[in-house]
Amino acid sequence: MDQKYKDMLDMPHHVSVTHPQMSMDRRAAQFSPFAALTGYGNAVEEAARLTDQKAELTDELLDMINRQLTLLSRHLQEKPVIRITYFQMDDRKDGGSYTTVTGIVKKIDKITKMITMDNGTEIPMGEISAINGELFRKLE
Repeated sequence: MDQKYKDMLDMPHHVSVTHPQMSMDRRAAQFSPFAALTGYGNAVEEAARLTDQKAELTDELLDMINRQLTLLSRHLQEKPVIRITYFQMDDRKDGGSYTTVTGIVKKIDKITKMITMDNGTEIPMGEISAINGELFRKLE
């Protein structure tokens, strides 16, 4: 330790007569983090968020999905519970993710090529990668 300041070690703590002592909460607040780059954290999170690329399906798998959709359209009134896995494009960056929905198909629209589930989810037929359910056991 430097000897020229040794005499200060035993001095009493200074308390101002003119300025009131700051509370611990206010004193701590002056050391809280400051966001100089507003939105930077969100931009870094978005850049780090991973997306998948859509897999190219084989002709055999596409044929199987088409047969399953045909069978499903014939049995809609029976309300079979099925599970559909499909690719959902990301709104903010290239790629997307695979989503699986389980439920009852409410409608198959061959003109718009959309499937509407009982919970309101709309699935583009061209994005389907797999369909599963008891209805399809005989096709597998």
